[in-house]
Amino acid sequence: MTAQSPPASDADQRQDYSAFTGTRSVSAQQRLDEAALSAWLREHVDGFAGPLAVEQFAGGQSNPTFKLVTPARNYVMRAKPAPAAKLLPSAHAIEREYRVMDALAGSDVPVARMLALCDDESVMGRAFYVMEHVDGRVLWDPTLPGMSRDERTAIYDEMNRVIAALHTVDAERVGLADYGKPGNYLARQIARWSKQYEASETEPIEAMHRLIEWLPAHVPVESSDGETRVAIVHGDYRLDNLIFHPSEPSILAVLDWELSTLGDPIVDFAYHVMTWHVDPRQFRGIGGLDWATLGIPDEASYVGRYCERTGLAITGDWNFYLAFNMFRIAAILQGIMKRVTVGTAASAQAADAGRRARPMAELAWSYAQKVR
Repeated sequence: MTAQSPPASDADQRQDYSAFTGTRSVSAQQRLDEAALSAWLREHVDGFAGPLAVEQFAGGQSNPTFKLVTPARNYVMRAKPAPAAKLLPSAHAIEREYRVMDALAGSDVPVARMLALCDDESVMGRAFYVMEHVDGRVLWDPTLPGMSRDERTAIYDEMNRVIAALHTVDAERVGLADYGKPGNYLARQIARWSKQYEASETEPIEAMHRLIEWLPAHVPVESSDGETRVAIVHGDYRLDNLIFHPSEPSILAVLDWELSTLGDPIVDFAYHVMTWHVDPRQFRGIGGLDWATLGIPDEASYVGRYCERTGLAITGDWNFYLAFNMFRIAAILQGIMKRVTVGTAASAQAADAGRRARPMAELAWSYAQKVR
């Protein structure tokens, strides 16, 4: 996917963000058999014709992402990490990414067109899939520097529109009724990320241990009317996982569906809204900024517009949803650090991302303490 690169001054913040901006030579850890790949593509992708050149996108901490270049057209390939990698349980769900995007084609949720899935690891030693290459912009900085107030307002409204569209898709109608387990979503997610953290801990983080004990005891009721909220959730919906039109405030593709499942849409939306609570001096966020001057809606307005579009209501303490999502991000960042220590990290900047696990966990604990 063609995307604009972040400015050079922002290079120190690249490490834990989009897998679809900027390419480099394929790293030694992720080297693949280009001849075998080319042969497979000729057989399974309509219109494919070599010669093939492979580049690796600069981001992508979990599943390495590659740009496949041919004389006629370009493609994007997502793969599990190199065969030597020791994978954490339930991580690197390549097949699920392919399935959900393929199912959403034709819905109001913009996705890249899926072209082929290879779950036969004998081809290259790992599963992978190939999708169309979407030309557009990946916007890295949520303050949207260089844009007018009106442009920022339009970008944020489009983000809101698309996540609302996702959460109102009928999972059964698009063939995803069995894409996850209905009910007890938060409890299952807390257990999952607690196990992921414990499996990847490289040094103790006190805030994580406190959260692992505290979160299960404070899970809010999933709805106020007795009906469990269930929707297709993205799991990582944020600005830089979106490809925007080159010149218009419209999203052409939502990327990186590795964490998608069926679950509580309010939890998924709260993850997206974490941006309003994150200090831009520590992480990529807009916490504490003058939103009105920038043309960015305040949190209450943004949440209200989402509720209008979906018909959903926020139940439970909003601080809990924020604390949980910060906890989950800390667990993911710790997983990146673990891959650094064993030499399988997909990004050269992975160590910087991994070091952010502790401050994110501490931020999560601070929000947990606000829950009444």
